[in-house]
Amino acid sequence: MWVRSALKTMTDNISRDVEVGGVFRLSTGVPGEPGFKGEIGPTGKMGPIGEKGDKGPKGFNGAVGVKGKAGATCDCGRYRKVVGKLDGNLGKLMNTVKFVKNVVLGLKEAEEKYYLLVKESKKFREASMNCKLRGGTLAMPKTSSINSLMADYISQAGLTRAYVGVQGQRKDMDGARSYIYADSTFLRDFAAWSQEEQLRSWLPPATNSSCVELLSTGTWNNVDCEATMFFICEFPKSRRRGRGGPPASTS
Repeated sequence: MWVRSALKTMTDNISRDVEVGGVFRLSTGVPGEPGFKGEIGPTGKMGPIGEKGDKGPKGFNGAVGVKGKAGATCDCGRYRKVVGKLDGNLGKLMNTVKFVKNVVLGLKEAEEKYYLLVKESKKFREASMNCKLRGGTLAMPKTSSINSLMADYISQAGLTRAYVGVQGQRKDMDGARSYIYADSTFLRDFAAWSQEEQLRSWLPPATNSSCVELLSTGTWNNVDCEATMFFICEFPKSRRRGRGGPPASTS
């Protein structure tokens, strides 16, 4: 029965259509019920990366951690004793080195130099060469304090004189004689000539008397360069290659 009713309704609707220009315009039927929701479509392409956002607020402080275990007890007293013994041994070693330098080797020490009194009788040129072979030069008393140190050195050795690194040059046009040290620098700020040498400084020099000896009194005299006597060498504490210390040979 319901089929016939549906067909009748459809026929009635068609009969109401009016033909216009050979084309039938059908009337709109009753809307049907909404269909079911379709399935989710495929995922689209990823869009561009957005701009960096603002920094968020600071978070809350975390909970206090669990208290750690106690550390091992330090045996500091024992280590302090070891360090103390090392300091004591170092002091003894330094005293021993000083004894070797000053007593066994017979060296004298200043702030920047070592000095060695060589008890070998030699002419001035031979003495100069001997000091160079030892790694130094004939000692140069450039200051009052160094001059006094050398004079005391000579006196303590029971001697009266020794060659030092001062040598005279020819007299200039004014009649004055110039002197140079063993390092070829001119004698300028300090000199310790004896009164006798000062009185005869303007007299014609004796033959080959342009070398200088240091007396145990601390004064200087001109002396014949061919005379033989003991001499004093000096050595720098710090060398160009970083090898500071006493001379390589003190024999």
